[in-house]
Amino acid sequence: MDPFGILYTDLYQLTMGQVYFRLGLHERPALFEAFYRKNPDYGAHQAGYTVFAGLDPLLSWMEGARFGEEEVAALRALRGRGGQPLFAEDYLRYLKGMGGFSGLTLRALPEGRVAHPQVPLVSAEGPLLQAQLLETALLNRLTYETLVATKASRVREAAGEAVVLEFGLRRAPAKGGEAATRASLIGGADRSSAVSLSHLLGLPSSGTHAHSLVQAFLALGYSEEEAFQAFAEVFPDDTILLLDTVDTLGSGLPHAIRVFERLRRRGHRPVGVRIDSGDLAYLAIQVARELDRAGFPEVLIVLSGDLDELVIWQIKSQILEEAPRYGVDAERLLKRLVYGVGTKMVVSWGHPALGGVYKLVAVRENGAWAPAMKISDSLEKVLNPGHKKAYRVYDKRGLATADLLAAFDEAVREDEALTLRHPTDPAKRRTLRPGEFTLEPLLEEVYRGRRLFPPLPLEVLQERRRRDVERLDPGVRRLVNPHLYHVSLTERLFALKGELAARMERG
Repeated sequence: MDPFGILYTDLYQLTMGQVYFRLGLHERPALFEAFYRKNPDYGAHQAGYTVFAGLDPLLSWMEGARFGEEEVAALRALRGRGGQPLFAEDYLRYLKGMGGFSGLTLRALPEGRVAHPQVPLVSAEGPLLQAQLLETALLNRLTYETLVATKASRVREAAGEAVVLEFGLRRAPAKGGEAATRASLIGGADRSSAVSLSHLLGLPSSGTHAHSLVQAFLALGYSEEEAFQAFAEVFPDDTILLLDTVDTLGSGLPHAIRVFERLRRRGHRPVGVRIDSGDLAYLAIQVARELDRAGFPEVLIVLSGDLDELVIWQIKSQILEEAPRYGVDAERLLKRLVYGVGTKMVVSWGHPALGGVYKLVAVRENGAWAPAMKISDSLEKVLNPGHKKAYRVYDKRGLATADLLAAFDEAVREDEALTLRHPTDPAKRRTLRPGEFTLEPLLEEVYRGRRLFPPLPLEVLQERRRRDVERLDPGVRRLVNPHLYHVSLTERLFALKGELAARMERG
């Protein structure tokens, strides 16, 4: 049995399914929405948006997930507290006959696009039992990749035009390393050190060498320079040397320069050096100065070692301030930097879990959608009910000014005034006149019993992210204390939400 197959779920999805089955509700059309409640807060800094990732792996999983003999046997073996079978035979027969998710239709935000709290990432419509069973696998795939893609996007924002390499496979959560690599590349990393996934995505993998190479040579009685020379002999056109095993400036750099000079005499062009510890900005300045003096102004300087978006921003700020006093052109130095980012990107350091939820928003009753509602003492957890659609609202500058939720059958037009209501505060609203805004529908159908399109090239997803981020207000893109991006309701949806909340409070 595949441990990552259809039983890659929580038990309560299956026990609820048996309740639906016993009461004849299992094939009742239902509508669930997956969304998240808050943008990541990393403590000293916050995200003003997320980057949606994980959709393609979810769709591929759905196509292959089935209740077969082994899955049914595993469920048959489960017992309740009294020792009786937890699942009835007729229910198990139904699951086996159902197979997988052939009855579901999914609408989703295209992967790689910018997302915001409360706005559906995925809408799942179909038989109540099938839609319920999707929850765990959906959230497992979407929330983690979205977190990592968001972190990678922020790293990309901090790095600017510099190359960003993903080095995080060894620190990622087991098989989640593949998801982390994929999400990092969607979010803005240029290359990855992960060999297998890079190959599957059609990218060359990237890397240098570890301290252990130099350590091994030293332990065997050789020198650091001999270790560098050995690497250069094997990879004369791909030589990147790690400088800080012994002493970055006193040993690693002069040894690397001597090896580079030999390569140059043989007609090869050294690629770069890497610094993995110490004051990275100061060391980069000193290394750049010495490389320039030795006639290697094009050699790249790879920085690594617990980097994230704020550390990169601080490195760049320090270089801009300090490089001139050492006679180094700061702008030219910044252009030759490469950032190797690992742990803090692939674990979304500071915010390791996205508050993703998957909520029932409507059930089909007498040929119409009956909205489902959940109220809470916490305003952010009060559900936006009913069958909905989502729009992105752009202002006259062409920048995104709000995401708007509307009833699914509601007409929202650009040639009519549009009132945006705050989801919970009746006093907060704004009205946009025709000509002041444009609308873009956000969700598209991606699955109807099967996926509706093949996996898209990585470049398409990267371009979506780049385009969406560029259309955010600069305040929302800010790495620290970003502006709040507005998510609003139409007048009709706001009224429905208030009506249902009042009805539930009356009992």
